[in-house]
Amino acid sequence: MTAAPDPADDVEALRAALAAEREARIAAEAMIAHLKLVIAKLRHDKFGASSERGRKLIDQMELELGDLVATVAEDATRAEGQGREGPGAPPPRKPVRGPLPAHLPRERVVIPSPSACPCCGGKLSKLGEDITETLEVVPRSWKVVQTVRERLSCRSCETITQPPAPFHPISRGRAGPNLLAMILEAKYGQHLPLNRQSETFAQEGVELSVSTLADWVGTAAAVLSPIHALIRAHVLAAERLHGDDTTVPLLARGKTVTARLWTYVRDDRPFAGPAPPAALFQFSRDRTAEHPRRHLASYTGILQADAYAGFGELYRPDREPGPITEAACWAHFRRQAFELAEIARAPLAAEAVRRIDRVFDAEREVNGRSAADRLQNRQTVVAPLVADLHAWMLETRGRMSRHNDLAKALDYALKRWKAFTGFLADGRVCLTNNAAERALRGVALGRKAWLFAGSDRGGERAAVMISLITTAKLNDVDPRAWLADVLARIANHPASRLDDLLPWNWK
Repeated sequence: MTAAPDPADDVEALRAALAAEREARIAAEAMIAHLKLVIAKLRHDKFGASSERGRKLIDQMELELGDLVATVAEDATRAEGQGREGPGAPPPRKPVRGPLPAHLPRERVVIPSPSACPCCGGKLSKLGEDITETLEVVPRSWKVVQTVRERLSCRSCETITQPPAPFHPISRGRAGPNLLAMILEAKYGQHLPLNRQSETFAQEGVELSVSTLADWVGTAAAVLSPIHALIRAHVLAAERLHGDDTTVPLLARGKTVTARLWTYVRDDRPFAGPAPPAALFQFSRDRTAEHPRRHLASYTGILQADAYAGFGELYRPDREPGPITEAACWAHFRRQAFELAEIARAPLAAEAVRRIDRVFDAEREVNGRSAADRLQNRQTVVAPLVADLHAWMLETRGRMSRHNDLAKALDYALKRWKAFTGFLADGRVCLTNNAAERALRGVALGRKAWLFAGSDRGGERAAVMISLITTAKLNDVDPRAWLADVLARIANHPASRLDDLLPWNWK
């Protein structure tokens, strides 16, 4: 006959399992806290080592963090569902969450209280209340706005009078400004193609064909063109610009060709400039030098850019209306050395990265301060570091073959040393061209969603809309709310006061 199991053994096994579960949960929560801290630091850093691989690390860590938080929540829910209680059971979770947004409307749902004491039947009096807030969403609702214009007839002269028709952003269409703004921001801000938007609308009971949406997009872009012209003039009036470009697949006779989307970003915040930031995008079918020459035909100032040869003619002393000052990007230089240090494990490349990072560390201290303060710090602190780096580069390069990968990376900077060291004599110049690269990041992400531009005009229209949306984001303005308001007001707005509708003036 089999002996009955000892209850004490079951209790001990349960306690051991609970202890192991508690230790695993504590370790997971510690890892969650660590990942949140690292992500916060990476988001805060704008220069140095994190700028090179920061986006990649943040994406990877956020994916890991999401999986870890979901695992902890799943295990905790299962444990609570199994009713594990007792002296050895872990205490219930007490998550620490921030308050829900105060601007959201509150809906009170009061649970009915008993009318009499459940113990003795006596009369109850209210002592207070406990409120638990739950975040909920109301599904998107559609409505049809009926604008009624009554026709009136004069009994004396039989003249018929009627109020004028209200302005619609699309004279031939039936789309309101909020709907148009939602479609535009989804297409060019969130990279959601019109066919997917059409499918989503149909699931909500509103049939809008792709051709209808495309017609609305084209008309809205034309209505908004005066705002784009003002942003263009504002950008090209800058003392310093960040310039860069990225590829855009363009549909052409049954195949795709590689077109380009260029960006020129005005951002004076690093040297405490008072002008608001803005971004100008331009589309071209190829990457020939004629495009930046045309884009910047009237510009004279500082251009932060990479070593693209097409910019070369802009820096000529005899250029009309004047030469553009070249400012090279230290992030491009650092990237080449960093890749060799990370992939090839090259000791000299790692040393180059360490020396470059000292320059970044010193420069970080004056980011956001006035140009005069930045210049003083650069001449006293940064210049000796750059001089030491230059001497080390020359000495190291002299011992290398011209076919060496690190030698090529060093030559990239040594051949353009004047452009790399121009920031030491001008406090307005930035160390990197990251402002332009950040502006192009959304385009790079969007390529996977919209696949290609349908035509040259489609690419130009995309450049206009991305300019508007990116500029709104740079000024911490909700692009959708801003576009809706501008579309509703621009027809009746005085042309002499269109500046009031720009993102940095918009209220």
